[in-house]
Amino acid sequence: MKTSVIIGSLLLVLANAVSAGMQSNLAQIQKEWAIAKYQTPEDGQEKAFEDLIAKARQLVDSNPRDAAAKVWLAIALSTDAGVNGGFGALGKVKEARKYLEEAERIDPDVLNGSVYTSLGSLYYQVPGWPIGFGNDDKAEAYLQKALKLNPDGIDPNYFYADYLLEEDKPRLALQYLQKAKGAPSRPDRPIADQGRQKEVDAAIAKAKDMLD
Repeated sequence: MKTSVIIGSLLLVLANAVSAGMQSNLAQIQKEWAIAKYQTPEDGQEKAFEDLIAKARQLVDSNPRDAAAKVWLAIALSTDAGVNGGFGALGKVKEARKYLEEAERIDPDVLNGSVYTSLGSLYYQVPGWPIGFGNDDKAEAYLQKALKLNPDGIDPNYFYADYLLEEDKPRLALQYLQKAKGAPSRPDRPIADQGRQKEVDAAIAKAKDMLD
Protein backbone atom coordinates (compact mmCIF):
# COMPACT_ATOMS: atom_id res chain seq x y z
CA MET A 1 0.00 0.00 0.00
CA LYS A 2 1.35 3.43 -0.95
CA THR A 3 2.24 5.85 1.81
CA SER A 4 -0.17 8.45 0.40
CA VAL A 5 -3.06 5.96 0.62
CA ILE A 6 -2.19 5.12 4.22
CA ILE A 7 -2.02 8.81 5.15
CA GLY A 8 -5.30 9.47 3.38
CA SER A 9 -7.00 6.64 5.25
CA LEU A 10 -5.65 7.86 8.58
CA LEU A 11 -6.84 11.40 7.88
CA LEU A 12 -10.31 10.09 7.03
CA VAL A 13 -10.47 8.11 10.27
CA LEU A 14 -9.33 11.17 12.20
CA ALA A 15 -11.90 13.42 10.49
CA ASN A 16 -14.69 10.96 11.26
CA ALA A 17 -13.59 10.76 14.89
CA VAL A 18 -13.54 14.56 15.20
CA SER A 19 -16.98 14.80 13.60
CA ALA A 20 -18.42 12.16 15.93
CA GLY A 21 -16.90 13.93 18.92
CA MET A 22 -18.40 17.25 17.83
CA GLN A 23 -21.85 15.71 17.40
CA SER A 24 -21.59 14.17 20.85
CA ASN A 25 -20.65 17.52 22.39
CA LEU A 26 -23.52 19.30 20.62
CA ALA A 27 -25.99 16.63 21.73
CA GLN A 28 -24.84 17.08 25.32
CA ILE A 29 -25.29 20.86 25.10
CA GLN A 30 -28.78 20.38 23.63
CA LYS A 31 -29.71 18.07 26.49
CA GLU A 32 -28.28 20.35 29.18
CA TRP A 33 -30.12 23.33 27.65
CA ALA A 34 -33.44 21.47 27.84
CA ILE A 35 -32.79 20.43 31.44
CA ALA A 36 -31.77 23.98 32.41
CA LYS A 37 -34.84 25.53 30.78
CA TYR A 38 -37.55 23.00 31.52
CA GLN A 39 -36.49 20.89 34.50
CA THR A 40 -34.27 23.06 36.70
CA PRO A 41 -35.90 24.91 39.63
CA GLU A 42 -35.98 28.66 39.24
CA ASP A 43 -33.37 29.25 41.92
CA GLY A 44 -30.93 26.97 40.12
CA GLN A 45 -31.33 28.25 36.59
CA GLU A 46 -28.79 31.05 36.79
CA LYS A 47 -26.00 28.61 37.69
CA ALA A 48 -27.22 26.03 35.16
CA PHE A 49 -27.09 28.52 32.29
CA GLU A 50 -23.78 29.93 33.45
CA ASP A 51 -22.26 26.44 33.23
CA LEU A 52 -23.97 25.74 29.90
CA ILE A 53 -22.73 28.97 28.32
CA ALA A 54 -19.18 28.23 29.46
CA LYS A 55 -19.31 24.79 27.80
CA ALA A 56 -20.84 26.17 24.60
CA ARG A 57 -18.29 28.97 24.48
CA GLN A 58 -15.45 26.47 24.85
CA LEU A 59 -16.90 24.41 21.99
CA VAL A 60 -17.07 27.48 19.74
CA ASP A 61 -13.53 28.51 20.66
CA SER A 62 -12.30 25.01 19.75
CA ASN A 63 -14.34 24.91 16.51
CA PRO A 64 -14.58 28.51 15.24
CA ARG A 65 -15.93 27.46 11.83
CA ASP A 66 -18.70 25.23 13.17
CA ALA A 67 -22.05 26.91 12.58
CA ALA A 68 -24.03 24.56 14.84
CA ALA A 69 -21.80 25.32 17.83
CA LYS A 70 -22.34 29.06 17.30
CA VAL A 71 -26.11 28.57 17.09
CA TRP A 72 -26.18 26.67 20.37
CA LEU A 73 -24.05 29.25 22.13
CA ALA A 74 -26.48 31.89 20.87
CA ILE A 75 -29.47 29.87 22.07
CA ALA A 76 -27.89 29.43 25.50
CA LEU A 77 -27.13 33.16 25.77
CA SER A 78 -30.56 34.33 24.63
CA THR A 79 -32.43 31.81 26.80
CA ASP A 80 -30.37 32.86 29.81
CA ALA A 81 -31.20 36.50 29.08
CA GLY A 82 -34.91 35.67 28.94
CA VAL A 83 -34.96 33.44 32.01
CA ASN A 84 -32.67 35.38 34.34
CA GLY A 85 -32.98 38.93 32.98
CA GLY A 86 -30.94 41.50 34.86
CA PHE A 87 -28.69 44.28 33.66
CA GLY A 88 -26.64 41.91 31.54
CA ALA A 89 -29.58 40.63 29.48
CA LEU A 90 -29.21 43.09 26.61
CA GLY A 91 -25.50 42.34 26.29
CA LYS A 92 -26.28 38.63 26.12
CA VAL A 93 -28.86 38.99 23.34
CA LYS A 94 -26.52 41.25 21.36
CA GLU A 95 -23.81 38.62 21.67
CA ALA A 96 -26.32 35.92 20.66
CA ARG A 97 -27.22 37.89 17.53
CA LYS A 98 -23.53 38.18 16.65
CA TYR A 99 -23.01 34.42 16.84
CA LEU A 100 -26.17 33.74 14.84
CA GLU A 101 -25.06 36.11 12.09
CA GLU A 102 -21.67 34.39 12.03
CA ALA A 103 -23.38 30.99 11.79
CA GLU A 104 -25.56 32.25 8.94
CA ARG A 105 -22.48 33.28 6.97
CA ILE A 106 -20.94 29.83 7.47
CA ASP A 107 -24.04 27.68 6.84
CA PRO A 108 -27.47 29.35 6.71
CA ASP A 109 -29.28 25.99 6.61
CA VAL A 110 -27.56 24.58 9.70
CA LEU A 111 -29.76 22.73 12.20
CA ASN A 112 -32.72 22.81 9.85
CA GLY A 113 -33.14 26.58 9.86
CA SER A 114 -32.44 27.21 13.55
CA VAL A 115 -30.39 30.29 12.65
CA TYR A 116 -33.51 31.98 11.30
CA THR A 117 -35.82 30.75 14.07
CA SER A 118 -33.43 32.13 16.67
CA LEU A 119 -32.81 35.44 14.89
CA GLY A 120 -36.54 35.91 14.35
CA SER A 121 -37.34 35.27 17.99
CA LEU A 122 -34.66 37.74 19.09
CA TYR A 123 -35.96 40.50 16.84
CA TYR A 124 -39.52 40.37 18.17
CA GLN A 125 -38.68 39.72 21.82
CA VAL A 126 -35.91 42.29 22.27
CA PRO A 127 -37.08 45.91 22.78
CA GLY A 128 -36.65 48.25 19.84
CA TRP A 129 -34.60 51.42 19.53
CA PRO A 130 -33.32 53.22 21.58
CA ILE A 131 -33.12 50.42 24.16
CA GLY A 132 -32.38 47.44 21.93
CA PHE A 133 -32.35 46.20 18.34
CA GLY A 134 -35.87 44.73 18.15
CA ASN A 135 -37.58 44.99 14.78
CA ASP A 136 -40.89 43.32 13.93
CA ASP A 137 -40.34 43.41 10.17
CA LYS A 138 -36.99 41.62 10.50
CA ALA A 139 -38.54 39.18 12.95
CA GLU A 140 -41.25 38.15 10.52
CA ALA A 141 -38.83 37.85 7.61
CA TYR A 142 -36.50 35.56 9.57
CA LEU A 143 -39.32 33.45 10.99
CA GLN A 144 -40.79 32.94 7.53
CA LYS A 145 -37.36 31.85 6.27
CA ALA A 146 -37.23 29.31 9.10
CA LEU A 147 -40.65 27.97 8.13
CA LYS A 148 -39.57 27.54 4.50
CA LEU A 149 -36.64 25.40 5.64
CA ASN A 150 -38.58 23.45 8.25
CA PRO A 151 -42.33 23.86 7.60
CA ASP A 152 -43.42 21.05 9.93
CA GLY A 153 -41.01 21.68 12.82
CA ILE A 154 -42.28 22.50 16.28
CA ASP A 155 -39.94 25.43 16.91
CA PRO A 156 -40.47 27.53 13.75
CA ASN A 157 -44.25 27.07 13.99
CA TYR A 158 -44.35 27.89 17.69
CA PHE A 159 -42.19 30.99 17.43
CA TYR A 160 -44.01 32.34 14.39
CA ALA A 161 -47.30 31.82 16.22
CA ASP A 162 -45.91 33.56 19.30
CA TYR A 163 -44.85 36.47 17.10
CA LEU A 164 -48.36 36.61 15.61
CA LEU A 165 -49.86 36.75 19.10
CA GLU A 166 -47.60 39.71 19.84
CA GLU A 167 -48.98 41.27 16.67
CA ASP A 168 -52.56 40.67 17.91
CA LYS A 169 -53.34 38.05 15.25
CA PRO A 170 -54.65 35.14 17.37
CA ARG A 171 -56.69 33.48 14.62
CA LEU A 172 -53.69 33.16 12.31
CA ALA A 173 -51.49 32.21 15.26
CA LEU A 174 -53.76 29.27 16.05
CA GLN A 175 -53.08 27.78 12.61
CA TYR A 176 -49.36 27.63 13.33
CA LEU A 177 -49.88 26.48 16.90
CA GLN A 178 -51.92 23.53 15.65
CA LYS A 179 -49.06 22.66 13.29
CA ALA A 180 -46.65 22.89 16.21
CA LYS A 181 -48.96 20.66 18.25
CA GLY A 182 -48.82 17.99 15.55
CA ALA A 183 -45.11 18.36 14.78
CA PRO A 184 -43.07 15.16 14.52
CA SER A 185 -41.34 14.25 17.76
CA ARG A 186 -37.56 14.42 17.95
CA PRO A 187 -36.31 11.14 19.46
CA ASP A 188 -32.99 12.71 20.45
CA ARG A 189 -34.68 15.67 22.20
CA PRO A 190 -37.55 14.35 24.36
CA ILE A 191 -37.15 16.88 27.19
CA ALA A 192 -37.15 19.82 24.76
CA ASP A 193 -40.21 18.45 22.95
CA GLN A 194 -42.14 17.96 26.17
CA GLY A 195 -41.30 21.44 27.41
CA ARG A 196 -42.08 23.11 24.10
CA GLN A 197 -45.43 21.32 23.85
CA LYS A 198 -46.42 22.81 27.20
CA GLU A 199 -45.55 26.23 25.80
CA VAL A 200 -47.64 25.47 22.73
CA ASP A 201 -50.61 24.55 24.94
CA ALA A 202 -50.24 27.80 26.88
CA ALA A 203 -50.09 29.78 23.64
CA ILE A 204 -53.21 28.03 22.31
CA ALA A 205 -55.07 28.96 25.51
CA LYS A 206 -53.87 32.57 25.15
CA ALA A 207 -54.98 32.76 21.51
CA LYS A 208 -58.43 31.42 22.37
CA ASP A 209 -58.78 33.93 25.20
CA MET A 210 -57.89 36.71 22.79
CA LEU A 211 -60.63 35.55 20.42
CA ASP A 212 -63.34 35.45 23.12
